[in-house]
Amino acid sequence: MNKNELIDFVCEKMGTTKSAATETVNAVLEGVRAGIQSDEAVSLAGFGTWNKRHRAARMGRNPQTGEAIQIKASNSVGFKPAKAWKDELN
Repeated sequence: MNKNELIDFVCEKMGTTKSAATETVNAVLEGVRAGIQSDEAVSLAGFGTWNKRHRAARMGRNPQTGEAIQIKASNSVGFKPAKAWKDELN
């Protein structure tokens, strides 16, 4: 499911206009992004938790030449689904 399909789903589920559903989806995504940036985690009970993950600097290899290269440290976002949702999938 991509963002447009999600907007269509929200529109149908809530019985609202597509523009209102778009605003709703965008507001939720913006809230998740802001929460991760400020608190480093966003948790929704029964759904899961997004959190900021730090990757340390490390050595890697260029796959074309085999040359060793230094990979810089970086931050990323991880998601861990809630146990109930994981159990439902299995």
